[in-house]
Amino acid sequence: MKMKLFKLTSIFVFAMFSMVSCTKDLNITPNDDQSVLSEEFFENENAYRDLIAGVYANFALTGIDGPESSNIQGLDAGTSQYGRVLLYLQTLSADQMVWSYENDPGTREIQRNIWTAQNPLLIGMFGRASASVAFANNFLRESTEEKLNQRNISDEIRNEVVKYRAEARLLRALSYYHLMDLFGKAPMVTENDPLTNYTPPQAERAELFSFIESELLDIEADLANPLQNEHGRADKAAAWMILAKIYLNAEVYIGENKYTECITYCNKIASGGHMLATDYLHNFMADNDTNSARNEIIFPLVSDGVYTQNYGPTTVLINGQVGSLEENGENLGVGAPGWGGAIRVRRELANLFNGSAFNNDTRNTLITADRDAIITDIADKDQGYVLEKYSNKTSDGEIGSDQTFVDTDFPLFRLADVYLMYAEAVVRGGSGGSMAQAVDYVNMLRNRANNPEAIDETGLTLDFILDERARELHWEAHRRQDLIRFGKFVGGNYNWTWKGNASNGISIPNHFNVYPIPNPSRASNPNLTQNPGY
Repeated sequence: MKMKLFKLTSIFVFAMFSMVSCTKDLNITPNDDQSVLSEEFFENENAYRDLIAGVYANFALTGIDGPESSNIQGLDAGTSQYGRVLLYLQTLSADQMVWSYENDPGTREIQRNIWTAQNPLLIGMFGRASASVAFANNFLRESTEEKLNQRNISDEIRNEVVKYRAEARLLRALSYYHLMDLFGKAPMVTENDPLTNYTPPQAERAELFSFIESELLDIEADLANPLQNEHGRADKAAAWMILAKIYLNAEVYIGENKYTECITYCNKIASGGHMLATDYLHNFMADNDTNSARNEIIFPLVSDGVYTQNYGPTTVLINGQVGSLEENGENLGVGAPGWGGAIRVRRELANLFNGSAFNNDTRNTLITADRDAIITDIADKDQGYVLEKYSNKTSDGEIGSDQTFVDTDFPLFRLADVYLMYAEAVVRGGSGGSMAQAVDYVNMLRNRANNPEAIDETGLTLDFILDERARELHWEAHRRQDLIRFGKFVGGNYNWTWKGNASNGISIPNHFNVYPIPNPSRASNPNLTQNPGY
């Protein structure tokens, strides 16, 4: 059974109230101003479990009154759901996806690469990630040894609190990782900082990198072993995954080569018990918490059509995948018309599946009949291919519990990415791995996908890896980061459809490798400076 975060929304309010004075980057107020974290709340020892669920809830929910509500004043529910905005900023900004409804706030500017510091999606991501940091800090303040002693908490609960504290620090590190990657800087706040009369200092990428790394290394022993925690809760493998990610991108973040360290943590994950799902598409189905993907997904953003109703990434993707011509929603476990062709594929992604080797590749879910790959008019929903990667059906063909809000968890991290990171780090010269193992990992993914073309060591080039990452990981919130690491996001050496607001793509300036710090955040925190070029 999935971790039912929605039933803990009262805790979401409590945590929101406690973070008001420490985020200082938006006007944040709880919907219920009578809800406070009193000592009475902690008379029930289960309060700590409830409170850590509130930290997790911020990754799934935006408010306590259903999917349209937002507990952060100034953030709209549709433009601040954590996973959805992360998907937009990492995928919609690159060469894989087009969103048809450009009147939706912020989407036009992101997918045409013409964003400014006023973009609501940027405001939403910066604010929601900062809220996540604040939730984690609040939990850590309320679970110190001193407070546990004052409340006479039992040894049994204390042992659990050790794990909860490690998970809170991991979730805080995850949020800082996203802020570092997307914005290059963030206000640095920990549980040790004052709650009032305090303006957080700005941390640049080097400081954020060091903080994230040290936090994850420090908590490793207190986290559950891989695959030994409740579904939806983080464990050692999730910490190793974030470390592998920051090491793979270290040349971008801090100008240092850390491919050897990336290989080290890929090896730890690969030997930790995770296995590839038997079917590629199991990773994107309504029962991906219990089918064979349970062993592949390292950390999900939980979705449940009853308990966590929200406009998060999988609800958006599955409803949005339904084609305007095909009305194929019933195939995907949602209403037949879905959202009427909201999402389509840019031709650059479609081209990666050209050739007979991809005819039966299970990663190729493109629908091409009666369609042209070229999109000359974003508003014309009949242009461009659509695909059916995500589904609100189970591996047994059952429809999810709701036909709008889906049961499909978003696979934020999964083992296939580990194999591809390992291969890339080896090709880039990292130590501790081998070309033979890298080739085996890539061929395991191709084998799983029923692709008849195995590769050898001569074929394992950086260009191949970048393309294979797109084939394996498209629409999973990685592409912008990948293109930046490969030097293909900014400039004009690689242009894609509608890059730079031109139908065939044009060069975009180098400073677009990071997003601008949103104006509301800078207005409320004078320590924050704008990224150069904006």
